[in-house]
Amino acid sequence: MNRKTLAAAFPHTVPVLMGYLSIGTVFGWMLSAAGFAPTWAAVMSVSIYAGSGQYLGVDLLDKSAPLGDVAFLTLMINFRHLVYGLSMLEKFKGMGWRKLYMMFSLTDETYALLAGVEAPEGVNEKGFYFAIALLDHLYWIAGSLIGAAAGALITINTEGIDFAMTALFLVIAVEQWQSSARHVPAYLGAAGTLVCLFLFGAENGRFLIPALAILVGGLLLLRPWLEGGEGQ
Repeated sequence: MNRKTLAAAFPHTVPVLMGYLSIGTVFGWMLSAAGFAPTWAAVMSVSIYAGSGQYLGVDLLDKSAPLGDVAFLTLMINFRHLVYGLSMLEKFKGMGWRKLYMMFSLTDETYALLAGVEAPEGVNEKGFYFAIALLDHLYWIAGSLIGAAAGALITINTEGIDFAMTALFLVIAVEQWQSSARHVPAYLGAAGTLVCLFLFGAENGRFLIPALAILVGGLLLLRPWLEGGEGQ
């Protein structure tokens, strides 16, 4: 990966930079408030790299939750990342060893970027995708370390601060809605989620996998229609 590739990728990642520095800082601050050293923030952000999963992790670590509960809840919350990886297999084809990292790095924000961005003329396509994923990951690590360091020096009430993750997701959802010609996937996701929430309840995120199954199944059935014709 050369400087030209990085220079081409960086402008596309600026919105993620601003968001990750903010919510990464919140995560690091929460972890520090729970009594963990800044090195834990770095380790979690490098190895786990899942915003909502790491926010949950702070609470689970603070409560010394059983390992089984940690594994189940993490799967429930981050199951969508498996779907992200499967949908990008064709795009990541031919990336060699980088493919595994690309699938690991598919956060909501990185996935949204890669799903809609194209490499500029004269820039290696696979290197361009890799640069976007790597930059986003570095932003998250930096934000986590900033928050953890600040939290170790400044003590404040962190109650409610985790809403920053939800706020970023809402901003991304609004942007995707405005840039998309077809809103059927959004309607399908919202309807499926509400139905599963009503049927299975919110406890331990048990509604998430059925809701994702409805969304994926519906999109597969509607794919020919969604990929053809004019938007609505």
